[in-house]
Amino acid sequence: MAADSSTSSRGPLTRWARFASSNPRKVVGGWVALLVLLGGLAGAFGGTFVDAFSIPGTESQKALDLLNENFPSAAGDSATIVFQSSAGITDPNNQAAIEQILTEAATLPEVVGITSPFDAAQQISQDGTIAYATIQYDKPGNEVDTAAIEDLVHLAESANTDTLRVEVGGQVISASELPETGTSEIIGIAVAIIILLITFGSVVAMGLPIITAMVGVGIGFMLAIIGAAFLDLSTITQAFMSMIGLGVGIDYALFIVTRYRESRAEGKSIQNAVITAIDTAGRAVIFAGTIVIIALLGLFITGIPFVGWMGAAGALVVFCAVMVAIGLLPAILAWLGPWIDKWTIKVPRPKHIEDTAGFKLTSRIQKHPGWWLLGSLAIILTLASPALDARVGTSDAGNNPESMGTRRTYDLLAEGFGAGSNGPLLIVVNNANGLNQADLDALQANIAATANVVAVSPAVPNDANNTAIITAIPGSSPQDAATEDLIHDLRDNVIPATLSNTDTKAYIGGATASFVDIGEKISSALPLYILIVAGLSILILMTVFRSVVIPIKAAVLNLLSFLAAYGVLVAVFQWGWGASLFGIDRTGPIESFLPLILFGILFGLSMDYEVFLISRIRESWLERGDNNWALSHGIGQTGRVILAAGAIMTSVFLSFVLGDSRTIKELGLGLGVAIFVDVIIVRMNIVPAAMTLFGKWNWWFPEWLDNLLPRLDIEGADAHHPEHHPAI
Repeated sequence: MAADSSTSSRGPLTRWARFASSNPRKVVGGWVALLVLLGGLAGAFGGTFVDAFSIPGTESQKALDLLNENFPSAAGDSATIVFQSSAGITDPNNQAAIEQILTEAATLPEVVGITSPFDAAQQISQDGTIAYATIQYDKPGNEVDTAAIEDLVHLAESANTDTLRVEVGGQVISASELPETGTSEIIGIAVAIIILLITFGSVVAMGLPIITAMVGVGIGFMLAIIGAAFLDLSTITQAFMSMIGLGVGIDYALFIVTRYRESRAEGKSIQNAVITAIDTAGRAVIFAGTIVIIALLGLFITGIPFVGWMGAAGALVVFCAVMVAIGLLPAILAWLGPWIDKWTIKVPRPKHIEDTAGFKLTSRIQKHPGWWLLGSLAIILTLASPALDARVGTSDAGNNPESMGTRRTYDLLAEGFGAGSNGPLLIVVNNANGLNQADLDALQANIAATANVVAVSPAVPNDANNTAIITAIPGSSPQDAATEDLIHDLRDNVIPATLSNTDTKAYIGGATASFVDIGEKISSALPLYILIVAGLSILILMTVFRSVVIPIKAAVLNLLSFLAAYGVLVAVFQWGWGASLFGIDRTGPIESFLPLILFGILFGLSMDYEVFLISRIRESWLERGDNNWALSHGIGQTGRVILAAGAIMTSVFLSFVLGDSRTIKELGLGLGVAIFVDVIIVRMNIVPAAMTLFGKWNWWFPEWLDNLLPRLDIEGADAHHPEHHPAI
């Protein structure tokens, strides 16, 4: 192992790689045993994913806390059964059928009350063809027993006749409608297989990243299922983990397998090739994965538990991908080493770096770097421009696919009672010394007189008469900006003016108000989050590359990629441009938590490509001290693998646009566009153009800063010898 340095040979990664390559069967057997163990634990103790959440410090949370304390029977979630008949709801046959349905519903587990349309005239539409009943549960929807929900759904489905249509929706049902993404994973993996075949030219080599990525996702899933027994993890958690896990898992394995094959091509033994791959590319994988994990865990700064835990779930699957890449992959490489190039397909490959597309493109850019830079920036800024009109919020059930009961119920309620009936505002009134009826009457009257309020229910007090509920129906849908304006008007003007001279307090709660509070809390946290993630990235890149210009340039370009992706999301989901191509039939706001997640993931993943690209450029710079040659040589070496990795990740992300969930579609399209822009426009065009213009200033690093920052070696001793890096 003459080519390996003594420093590298003593490192923990080297020791592990040597052990794994010497005992591949034991290592693989250990991982199989871990999978079996986790599978058993998940099956025995696993929990369920939910849509419930808390928002500490917000008015909607205060309202819910008051209900839990003083009015527990009203603190649970509800389901809504909607009836439609052209013969009329009050037709004797229809009325008898509806009353029978509600009688049976009242006997279902965990149901504590039912409000029949025949007891509340406002629950029958003006034309008499649509009505609804409210099924009140004694707990939040995520805590209602799954069997109890299935019983209600079955009751509604079996009650449908040729003359009476019955649908069931509401918060309790929404908590049980999990998004399906199986098709997306299959498509993403299929595209990845094609790209890997072209990249490696070998069926065996192609299969390794696929296998290890699926193992990492599988372990992450099982750990998340176990965690769901103790934490409120969102219903989109598994789809989110699958999206991130497949993307990073395939990419991390791609880098390691590529480095292994390079070493084998140099004549190294299987074991030495494994050690070199893990001690060089494996270091970069650990580094890149750590940045993604930190960025995702940073979502806890929002102060919203469900957002933080979704970030933690993403961080978990990235951690699993890293551990599989450096823990399982070296054993598989050693086991399959002699057959790594079996079942090859002929793919044309340049024999010299000067013949690669990356080298040729960079050389062309260097002739007119200013024009290439301006042209590329113009494309990104054009894509980003719709972001100036972005409106964050939470999409309502009207965006669900028609296959879901919540969507069909939403449409019927909107048809019969207006879109606002799908998002009633819950005003919780409290006075520890006892409520005054005059205050309640005045509050009800003033709320009813407020613009965009179409109906207000009489106040319903609890037995102690210290807490009451008033329900207000907006004239606009839950996701409409007008509804958000109404909530602010009630909170800032109507309620304070009505109760200013009393001891009575009122808080607006309910799902719609909660979504508004989430959006505002996340928006306030976004600047700090960007500062932390970008600042950390700059600091680490300075430590790695001993440069001031390169890290700042990387952070600015990552921000541009984020804005470009955000602009595309606004154009598609908010403006409706090309929405039908993505299975979107209604426009709405961008999910409030998406900018944070998109920014964090993009910064982490872009760091991967930045390190892989700049480390090769820096090696060439140290070899000759010629900036232009270093650029063309470094990009010529890495361009093919970076393009392959970017294409795989883009394909995996975009495949999730085919799913049912609007939120997952937004994540998939946003991340897919972000990675595409980052790889194609930023890494392949802007980076060489900007670094050509900066010249030797790329590598400027003041002595005081050099002495202040520690030295961080992320690619191992072997990486500092350019002769060890032939063209890919």
